[in-house]
Amino acid sequence: MRVLVVEDEGLVAMTLEDMLNDLGCEVAFSGAAVAETLVWLDAGGSADAALLDVNLGGEYAFAIADALADRGTPFAFSTGYGEAPDARFSHTPLLAKPVRRERLVEVLRGFGLEA
Repeated sequence: MRVLVVEDEGLVAMTLEDMLNDLGCEVAFSGAAVAETLVWLDAGGSADAALLDVNLGGEYAFAIADALADRGTPFAFSTGYGEAPDARFSHTPLLAKPVRRERLVEVLRGFGLEA
């Protein structure tokens, strides 16, 4: 499974990437900002699933979520807020920070990962 990771905290991003690699996933792209991730997507970037930090340096990741939803790419939010602060995404899986491996596996299995 190819996974897009969007996280603006370097240590958190590296931890997620390590967990994904341990699960046999490939990190398709690792972005830290809305604009750079949208550029990657617009340039033809693709993934089987995505993990999106809700707050990226004060900017919400909802534009990325909208782009992924338009493509039919499943995604989950990682957040310290407890919920996605936009009712449109109330159905979206959440990964509470710090992300637990067990919860990550559960979410990825929901996206089709066989682990």
